[in-house]
Amino acid sequence: MNIEELLKDFTKKKILIVGDVMVDEYLWGQVNRISPEAPVPVVSCTEREHRMGGAANVAINIKSMGAEPIICSVIGRDEVGEIYRKLLHKRQMTDIGIIESDRRKTTVKTRVIGNHQHLLRVDHEITNFLDQELQELLLNKVVGILERDNIDALIFQDYDKGVLTPELISSIIRTANKKKVPTLVDPKKRSFLEYKNVTLFKPNFKELCEGLNIILSKSDTDKIFEAVKILHIDNGIENIMVTLSEKGVFVSNGKEFKVIPAEVRDITDVSGAGDTVISIAALAIASGLNVFNSALLANLAGGLVCEKVGVVPVTPELLLNEEIVLF
Repeated sequence: MNIEELLKDFTKKKILIVGDVMVDEYLWGQVNRISPEAPVPVVSCTEREHRMGGAANVAINIKSMGAEPIICSVIGRDEVGEIYRKLLHKRQMTDIGIIESDRRKTTVKTRVIGNHQHLLRVDHEITNFLDQELQELLLNKVVGILERDNIDALIFQDYDKGVLTPELISSIIRTANKKKVPTLVDPKKRSFLEYKNVTLFKPNFKELCEGLNIILSKSDTDKIFEAVKILHIDNGIENIMVTLSEKGVFVSNGKEFKVIPAEVRDITDVSGAGDTVISIAALAIASGLNVFNSALLANLAGGLVCEKVGVVPVTPELLLNEEIVLF
């Protein structure tokens, strides 16, 4: 299968994303004076913008490649939740997997930008794990979609905001494995060791070290291989991809490993690169590529979005402009 055929196959895929969604709010303005109340700049706000963030950015990348994303998450029954639904509908994505609750708050990250400089970020969120009732509601949503739709891959997108509880993780994995749906994980520290028997586990280097409570060097790939073997053996994980930023990605299937170097690029902004990597990896695995070729393509895509300012999804056109040679 050449790249054109592969990208065409992507458009036939339906990807389920389970995890923490949020709204990214941007307040843009000018700074002309310092506050008389404290030694801080006064931002005269001229523009306010809302964007989908968190697991929703993975969905944006999936949609950008022509595939169909379905997000399953819990948001608050609040003003920010309404904004989130409007953003979802604006991008022509379904809200069938979204649950609203009076007991939760929709996560919003407000960034204040004055004179084109990021001055401050304010987070409104609840990070406690979902209560038992909400867990059961969300599990029923996910299971219902897996039973009803022809899902090609499932992504756990964990931002440590409390949606992905240990019980929910294990129940969803069992259901997906019974349905033979590939499962991919973008983990965070709190539930790092809860993801067992998944198809692909994708921590970044810092998350790997924190999750296993070890000290490693990015350059010592043999030691990294020894470390990830713990996850292969103890957690039954089939494939592991560790993003190493400027050094590329480390990929292991438990028997062998490869390090795919990063492309030399004019890096402008790394925001959202991890979301792009897991999105392309999911589509590639769903299309039948092995883990090494999936990682090669995902690594390339992640590098491409780093050349853009802000959180920008990858597109088929960007990939088609690259000379891609699979293993």
